[in-house]
Amino acid sequence: QVQLQESGGGLVQAGDSLRLSCIGPGHTFSNLVMGWFRQAPGKEREFVAAIWWSGGTPDYGDSVKGRFTISRDNAENTGYLQMNSLKPEDTGVYYCAERNHPTFSRLAQDYVNWGQGIQVTVSS
Repeated sequence: QVQLQESGGGLVQAGDSLRLSCIGPGHTFSNLVMGWFRQAPGKEREFVAAIWWSGGTPDYGDSVKGRFTISRDNAENTGYLQMNSLKPEDTGVYYCAERNHPTFSRLAQDYVNWGQGIQVTVSS
């Protein structure tokens, strides 16, 4: 089973930026949608953003709209999440995953091939 890998997390201060990457070693992103989710301690997994591998307008969760940008590099077989103007409430474990369907979904249950997640901590 394919497992994606996230990288680029860390500890930053409020207002800083981070860029997360998502790769699948030995795996070509052929599923239709890549998504990013996050989970804070004691909370449910929250939708962050999704993008079609073929292009088009991404979808963003309300809490990150205007601050985060999802993108993909088909040649590099890599997905990205650029996070700007980070806030302490953005703290959590961030996951990338794929969706085998041409429509967006904000439900974690609709995604497969989850990575193990990477910690992002934003201090105030």
